[in-house]
Amino acid sequence: MKKRLVVLTGAGISAESGIATFRDADGLWEGHDVMEVASPQGWRRNPELVLNFYNERRKNAHSAKPNAGHLALADLEKDFDICIITQNVDDLHERAGSTNVVHLHGKLFESRSTLDENLVYQMEGWQLNLGDKCERGSQLRPNIVWFGEAVPMMDKAIEETFKADIFMVVGTSLLVYPAAGLVDLVSDETPVFVIDPKLPNVRKRPNLHLYEEKASTGMEKVVKVLRTQYA
Repeated sequence: MKKRLVVLTGAGISAESGIATFRDADGLWEGHDVMEVASPQGWRRNPELVLNFYNERRKNAHSAKPNAGHLALADLEKDFDICIITQNVDDLHERAGSTNVVHLHGKLFESRSTLDENLVYQMEGWQLNLGDKCERGSQLRPNIVWFGEAVPMMDKAIEETFKADIFMVVGTSLLVYPAAGLVDLVSDETPVFVIDPKLPNVRKRPNLHLYEEKASTGMEKVVKVLRTQYA
């Protein structure tokens, strides 16, 4: 039976594909107060600004391609039972070939009704505009979890984390909660691998393996260790 590998990914893994992280100095939130474009209050004040903001994100993500980090995780499905829990809203994990991805913060290429959050639609292009409505006549919004909103997939992520035989953190600062708390749910007996050029603050524990480098090169090293010692 394949061992269960649970992977928490963040903006760092997509940065190598040209999708800027909002915490960088030149990040995608540059020029915008985060609450203007990623909060229910901002949406109520200026929905057109919010829609245009995400149209640009979608346009950029549409042309991006999965990088070596994404591809390495997809390839590990040959040897491990993998669940990827991602804080990213892009679809690069799926496009790389990963088949079990939990999106904590929503999906960039989906829209949803402002009247009924259960009415979710796959987007074919990158534009979502004022006047685009759901089947019940309500304006569509990005299917993104904004600041101040609940994280509906968090229970699923916790459930998956508890199943982990091995836990990996790739390309995340572990500063955004509740996602950052997942690593603290992993037992001390479970090997934990952390890959990031700016290593996050993770409590010292047995079986902790730190790789201070970008996702693509760090993943290359970790894959060798996983296949040699755990597959």
